[in-house]
Amino acid sequence: MSDAAQPASLVVLDEALHHDRILILDFGSQVTQLIARRVRESGVYCEIWPFTTDAEKIRSFAPRGIILSGGPASVNGPDAPKIPDVVFEMAVPVLGICYGQQAMCKQLGGEVESGEHREFGRAFVDIVEDCALFRGAWARGGREQVWMSHGDRVVALPPGFRTVAVSQGAPFAVIADEGRRLYGVQFHPEVVHTPHGAALLENFTHNVAGCSGSWTMAGFREMEIARIRAQVGSGRVICGLSGGVDSSVAAVLIHEAIGEQLTCIFVDHGMLRAGEAEDVIKTFRGQFNIQLIHRDASDLFLTALDGVTDPEIKRKTIGRLFVEVFEEEATKLGGAQFLAQGTLYPDVIESVSFTGGPSVTIKSHHNVGGLPERMNMQLVEPLRELFKDEVRDLGRELGIPEVIVGRHPFPGPGLAIRIPGNITREKLDLLRKVDTVFLEEIRAAGLYDAIWQAFAVLLPVRTVGVMGDGRTYDQACALRAVTSTDGMTADVYPFDMSFLTKVAGRIVNEVRGINRVTYDITSKPPGTIEWE
Repeated sequence: MSDAAQPASLVVLDEALHHDRILILDFGSQVTQLIARRVRESGVYCEIWPFTTDAEKIRSFAPRGIILSGGPASVNGPDAPKIPDVVFEMAVPVLGICYGQQAMCKQLGGEVESGEHREFGRAFVDIVEDCALFRGAWARGGREQVWMSHGDRVVALPPGFRTVAVSQGAPFAVIADEGRRLYGVQFHPEVVHTPHGAALLENFTHNVAGCSGSWTMAGFREMEIARIRAQVGSGRVICGLSGGVDSSVAAVLIHEAIGEQLTCIFVDHGMLRAGEAEDVIKTFRGQFNIQLIHRDASDLFLTALDGVTDPEIKRKTIGRLFVEVFEEEATKLGGAQFLAQGTLYPDVIESVSFTGGPSVTIKSHHNVGGLPERMNMQLVEPLRELFKDEVRDLGRELGIPEVIVGRHPFPGPGLAIRIPGNITREKLDLLRKVDTVFLEEIRAAGLYDAIWQAFAVLLPVRTVGVMGDGRTYDQACALRAVTSTDGMTADVYPFDMSFLTKVAGRIVNEVRGINRVTYDITSKPPGTIEWE
């Protein structure tokens, strides 16, 4: 919902919550979201908008400062993205990163060349002058590690700028016009490979732009509750509860705001992990006293999936049935004016393509089957301004148990896409047992929080084995564990062989029907995290 479409009370609440805010203009960098994460980690609210955003919208956002992201284009190209003139007309502090620095220099009267002086990967900069960006982090005369990724480079500064740091491939690695509060860095301070990058960004937001760093989850909770009350009024809200982090946090936050006006619908499709349905019911009915409708639709789903082996058909079948069951249960309630969803900020950020055109990247599962339109409901999305780690922090602020708040991501189709081939109750039970052993050992080793996602897959093959003095011909399973920040890319978790040996031994000994265990070491890309 745009500010223009919001009630005046909501606009006032937004202003109160985000009085100190930074605007990040995206020029297509693959790591733009990392800029936002670093800024928010320092207690400053920020948003990412495409560089094509119109001037009036930028003015109305009233940022304390603006950060210009990197991007894949060359500033000397015929269709090079340009910084909106309003950025410099507003007289607020500006920090250009990589492409952002180059575009700022070219548009303000400097020169940028495309040549052979490329830098990719780790590099070192020499600090030649003091600068407000360096306060408490870098000292004049020092040398600091950074992460470079550029082909173009600045070769002549615009009037008013001075050089404060240099590198072998970038004679203007950091530049400053402190009279106009304009800064540029050729490297990427947002990535972990620039060790003091977060401190440089914090110096910009706090010391240069004057942000207080007072944006906290406690403050967000208070203001979001007020915003929910203003939006919903005396209306009724229904929420599809899966037991995952996002829907759980959204449900508890909304319940704190409007109490019995909220009803959660938990559709159990029979493909959850061991004990998950019981945990959801116990937590939300017991601890939080939330009105919860539990619909056990496992027979319906498993009957419809009988004989289905194509992964895409599995997903579509489960999605269609979920919508139908949810709609059926919602209708029994006599209708509601609002539908709550756990939409997160990465799902609504407009990404920028190589050619500069914005494209909305809302994930399809956040508007399943067009339910709001079909049921004539307005959306309540209290988490749409938060990243995943911030949602977890909010969940802890709300007192949600760590077993839910810290839970690994779990796909909507559930175990259905971890059983290649046909799905049966027997296979589901077998997989739950394997998965339970794997996660038990991960938790016992203190590794659960270091892993983005860990699970087991039941393979559609049988293998010969020897147990005792007898021959077996049972099923094989695969274990998968990855590290990631956002799920877009992932690396295999490097377990010790002794750990994997212990897990495999437990599975083969405790799970009748499994006689072979493998470990999936494929990264993403080229593989996906899930198998289907």
